[in-house]
Amino acid sequence: MTSSFFMKYLPLILSLFISSLVFAQNTTSPEGRKVGPWVITGAESSKPGYADDAKVEEGTYENGRKVGSWKMYFPSGKIKSEITYINGRPKGPYKTYYENGNVEEQGNWALNKQTGSFKRYHENGQVSQQFTFNESGKRDGVQKYFHENGQLMIEGSWNGGKEDGEIKEYFEDGSVKSIRVFNGGQMDAAKSTFKEPASPAVAVKAAPEPVKDASNKVKTTIKVATATAKTNTGFFDGNGQHTLYNKNKQILQKGLFKNGRLWDGKFYKYDRNGLLTNVEMYQGGKYIGEGVIDKNMR
Repeated sequence: MTSSFFMKYLPLILSLFISSLVFAQNTTSPEGRKVGPWVITGAESSKPGYADDAKVEEGTYENGRKVGSWKMYFPSGKIKSEITYINGRPKGPYKTYYENGNVEEQGNWALNKQTGSFKRYHENGQVSQQFTFNESGKRDGVQKYFHENGQLMIEGSWNGGKEDGEIKEYFEDGSVKSIRVFNGGQMDAAKSTFKEPASPAVAVKAAPEPVKDASNKVKTTIKVATATAKTNTGFFDGNGQHTLYNKNKQILQKGLFKNGRLWDGKFYKYDRNGLLTNVEMYQGGKYIGEGVIDKNMR
């Protein structure tokens, strides 16, 4: 075969090759099960915000189950996640991403639980959380949280999913905020210490604003179906022990309230994906430090 003959028919050869690849995608077995490589587009997906021809996810099926590496994309086309599947279930390494391209989270799944090393990042690329999970999916060993500026925020030891020993918390300038002592998940208040900010630039925060209705009055009755915050009883008189929930039915504030303001208790904060990022502790209406995130609330 001469080179001129090859060049003459090269476009046709490439066209047939590409067509065969496209044809090989999104196929099913005689039993109707998905097999081989699949590319799911907006037209085939129920996820909102995608153009019909936009790629939503892609990967491989075996007998109708996801296997190997699967990639998901934002509507913009940027990578959203890379997850490893075995027999249709996440198992092995995974990564999720912010839309700016920075890694959001990375770890390892095994039978619906985290194992081994886990890292979560702030959107600016700085590490936010650095955990280690044992084979049972419980946090073990030294665990760390970091401020957005990269400074260490919390460091302590966990044993079998429970805080054990000293847990130190730091301000953004690196000075110590608190030293709490735990034994089997229970804090020893007598041995724990809380410190005021070492720098005047780090102010003591006041408790969250009182929960109010549209008339700017403290809510006395909260309708569960429509309120942005609801209580465990459905009634909130602004005083006493209450648990408030956000619209996603996640705990928002919990503890003793005075005149609609959290006085002694916890204020839970979540990111845009609904994941719990930090727990603020309040005493006497003032912020005293960060609480430890319960793994069951992540």
